[in-house]
Amino acid sequence: MTAPTSDNPLLQTEGLPKFDRIRPEHVEPAIRELLARLHTDLDALERDVRPTWEQTVARLSAITEPIGLAWGVVNHLMGVQNSPELRQAHAAVEGEVVEAFMRIGQSEPLYKALKALREGPDWKKLDDTQHRIVDASIRDAELSGVGLQGEARARFQEIERELAELSTRFANNVIDATKAWSMTLTRPEEVEGLPPSALAAAAQAAKQGLAEGAPEPTPEKGPWRITLEAPSYVPFLEHSRRPELREKLYRAFVTRASSGDTDNGPLIERVLTLRREKARLLGHGSFAEVSLAAKMAPGVQAVEQLLGELRKAARVRARDENAELTEYARRKTGNTSLELKLWDVPFWAERLREERYAYTDEELRPYFAMPRVLEGLFDTARRLFGVTVRAADGEVPVWDPSVRFFRVADESGKDIAAFYLDPYSRPATKRGGAWMNGAVDRKRKPDGSLRLPVAYLVCNATPPVGNKPALLTFREVETLFHEFGHGLQHMLTRVDYPEAAGINNVEWDAVELPSQFMENWCFHEETLSRLARHVDTGEPLPKALQEKLRAGRIYRAASQTLRQVYFATLDLELHHRYPAGDDDAPSVLDMQTRIAADNTVLKPLPEDRFLCSFTHIFAGGYAAGYYSYKWAEVLSADAFSAFEEAGLSDAQAVANTGRRFRDTVLALGGSRHPLEVFQSFRGRAPSTHPLLKQTGLLETQELETTAPMM
Repeated sequence: MTAPTSDNPLLQTEGLPKFDRIRPEHVEPAIRELLARLHTDLDALERDVRPTWEQTVARLSAITEPIGLAWGVVNHLMGVQNSPELRQAHAAVEGEVVEAFMRIGQSEPLYKALKALREGPDWKKLDDTQHRIVDASIRDAELSGVGLQGEARARFQEIERELAELSTRFANNVIDATKAWSMTLTRPEEVEGLPPSALAAAAQAAKQGLAEGAPEPTPEKGPWRITLEAPSYVPFLEHSRRPELREKLYRAFVTRASSGDTDNGPLIERVLTLRREKARLLGHGSFAEVSLAAKMAPGVQAVEQLLGELRKAARVRARDENAELTEYARRKTGNTSLELKLWDVPFWAERLREERYAYTDEELRPYFAMPRVLEGLFDTARRLFGVTVRAADGEVPVWDPSVRFFRVADESGKDIAAFYLDPYSRPATKRGGAWMNGAVDRKRKPDGSLRLPVAYLVCNATPPVGNKPALLTFREVETLFHEFGHGLQHMLTRVDYPEAAGINNVEWDAVELPSQFMENWCFHEETLSRLARHVDTGEPLPKALQEKLRAGRIYRAASQTLRQVYFATLDLELHHRYPAGDDDAPSVLDMQTRIAADNTVLKPLPEDRFLCSFTHIFAGGYAAGYYSYKWAEVLSADAFSAFEEAGLSDAQAVANTGRRFRDTVLALGGSRHPLEVFQSFRGRAPSTHPLLKQTGLLETQELETTAPMM
């Protein structure tokens, strides 16, 4: 059954999406109608395209915007309100959408017009932002196969269609596999060690699927349902005193989506084979080279140099950290021959951290009630960037009752942006992780008016239990700050062309700079004092606890660094050297085992299939780009060091530096190369020194003070 197109909410072109009206049955008719309009308009454009800004870039932008907005809404709902009906509708039109955007990328008339514009007399009339947009459009066309002809072009298009379908299937399989597994515990001794918040959440989860007439689960008496969602999985591994149950949970987690109907193993092999073939069609030696062609890093060698330096700085320390943890566990258990298993590490690491820094995550949780954390976050944005955030709940439709809406105003009180916040975990319909997407990009309209940017900020924090506000872990607070940092770059942009506004046209390995930068403020004394107040008494987080929190920041930092280096190295190896599709190619698992040997302290289990749920690289934008987290971390640590140099206790100095960060990193977005943007803020090229200092690794390996990416 399909809805009539006349009242289809996905066909609206003005305002924000009508989430209260959009249904799966709207997807197919709306997308097909918009695609038909797109192809008609493209036919006309290709017939008479002229090499001017207005007749190429601006005209194409106007033509593609309606389908871009509608498809963006559909993809957003796939992440936050997933259902079998929506999947079916999405799958029915996904191939046609991919083909349409492929047509644009491979349009020879448009490509020739863009090159003629760059080489013609009008080029000098354009500003630097327009130059960068045209250059990026030409590069993207070449990476989309615009130079391919005949069978090669047809094959390229087949590959793109199949990759899009595989990406969607991969993500859906992870959602389904995560949702399908749970562990229901009924005896108090099975949940020994779990903190009250975890017990309450597990009891609430047990209410799902409860048999009619069954007693209501309670935190004290259970039953308790443990799932593979982070708010359930992480506390159980950290606190459960039952190693056999931790093992059961851990094994389920690292084998997600690796068997049965949700097995992503064959999809991984196929994706890697297709990406390798795609790279060869484009004349590149590997898919990593294709990926890096549009990134800040100048090439694979530069990425491997950075990863090598971080590995060298972290590996010895990580081994020491593991030896220290093993010795601690032996002392506490009295078992002098104890060897830690992978599911033991989170438990004993949490015990050692509690003892060393004399606080627990649960002790901190009452200080991080969501309403107060939001107040502190918005206050930080005001102090740093001069913007005011106000609640606007009820002003626009949302997709779930827990979703909130906020507006952002500048120092004069004028509204400049808005955002949705979807903060809590919903395992049945929402994928895991946290992310920011643009709902609407900033745009200067032909009549001179300005369309304000709107962002989606999505987290999977612990939801509220009963009538109390949600009490967050400190890591969940950091995640909220992180996503808000992405949102700030989207919302505080001053670029009027949507092609370079916000995070658009920002090289992928630089896009994490504002988000990781914002995490630093979670450790800042004044910021912590404002956002961390006890939910019942209103008392601020004691200074002694703040000091311990800051001191604990580098706790097991080498192990965390090595973990990220492992993921990034494996990603790069799979996309650069792995001979996917060759008859004599080793299995992906063999490749993982080889990379793990040099990048882990404890070897993964033989049955480890974490790649089967590695959505970042198989269903997200991080293929041959997972290194971007560490690359951008160099930038973010260095950016924060500018505030340290100015004086974190000097409010005016912080404000002045914050305004400079706003006017460069946040305002310029994709209108300049990220190195140029960074240098305009920092006054010099990036340095690895602040990151190594921040993570406590500097003394391990004194490195040069200029980052290898430069």
